[in-house]
Amino acid sequence: MIRPSRPTVVSLALAVAAVLHSGAALADEPRKAVSLFNGKDLSGWYTFTSHGDASIDPYADPNGIYKVEDGVIHISGEKFGCLTTKEEYSDYRLRLEVKWGDKKWPPRDREETPRDSGILMHCVGPDQVWMKSIECQIQERDFGDFFLVGGTTIEVDGKLEKGRVVRTKDVEKPHGEWNVVEVVCDGDSITNIVNGVVVNTGVKASVARGKIVLQSEGAEVFYRDITITPLKD
Repeated sequence: MIRPSRPTVVSLALAVAAVLHSGAALADEPRKAVSLFNGKDLSGWYTFTSHGDASIDPYADPNGIYKVEDGVIHISGEKFGCLTTKEEYSDYRLRLEVKWGDKKWPPRDREETPRDSGILMHCVGPDQVWMKSIECQIQERDFGDFFLVGGTTIEVDGKLEKGRVVRTKDVEKPHGEWNVVEVVCDGDSITNIVNGVVVNTGVKASVARGKIVLQSEGAEVFYRDITITPLKD
């Protein structure tokens, strides 16, 4: 057996250390946010809408419910439906900005009825209104509630939840102003953050991967600057 000389051993050790240091440095670098909306069109998304008429393809949008205007997604809310990512995601930080328009539609057009939309995470199963998922509620005065859709569950403060979990604080901005909403999905935990404030946290979510949906749910709403940052390689 030929033993390497000491200089060779030292050089090898230094090379290994350099590789490890380089890997550690890369691990410490913040992961880059990826845009889910290019500001021009709905590339990367598709629509599914309950038209109330079986002759109309649910994947079609004859009423123009989902539009891109001046770099913003404009959802009219006229029909209940979904703007859905084509890809599935897990372990991410979703960030977007959202504000209300003025229009409301039947059956939610009464003055006292709050405007409603939502972000559905980990959507799985067939396209429908609504897919099995866990919702970060976007509803007037209820930003950040959890809503468990299609039989999903999540544990909050040691209790297994199967329906609605009300947010801890109301930090929604006045009507017509932009709100920043972030949803951090880390393994089976989900944290909802509204305008920089953590308003809901759950663990042991029954679904931890899937598509992302922005709802059309009876109210005019606008979304912009939609990004997703992976938490893991």
